[in-house]
Amino acid sequence: MENMDPVDLKILKILVKDGLATNKEIAAQLNLTTTPVHERVKRLRRDGIIDKYTIELNRKHLNRNLLVFCNVSLKEHAFEYLERFEKDIQTLPEVVECYCISGGSDFLLKIIVADIDDYKSFILNKLSILPNIANTQSQFVVKDVKQSSILD
Repeated sequence: MENMDPVDLKILKILVKDGLATNKEIAAQLNLTTTPVHERVKRLRRDGIIDKYTIELNRKHLNRNLLVFCNVSLKEHAFEYLERFEKDIQTLPEVVECYCISGGSDFLLKIIVADIDDYKSFILNKLSILPNIANTQSQFVVKDVKQSSILD
């Protein structure tokens, strides 16, 4: 972030809120012309500050009403076991995020499914059959309180 200035940060905040904002729209909000906005966005992408553009889906409109955080502890912690788990978890579409964490468990999974029956099926038929899993602990989201990006 050493080459970023307040204008760069404003551009990023606009793009975080609306990834489809055009250079013209951004320029209008910042009282700039489109050329410097275009050049700044291009530099932010080139420097890896803007990693990718994505969309955020409303999971409830897609019949994915249950959001679960699942702590996973492994039996063995040698590198090959960790690597195998990380590879296997990539194949499970219900797992939308996976983090290797410190503390009482080894991994934290963010899982999105239709309902509790769907989650039960996921646990019994997909997650629990992965090798080397010692324990799982699930927490069900009752209410979404805050979701934001690092620049909100």
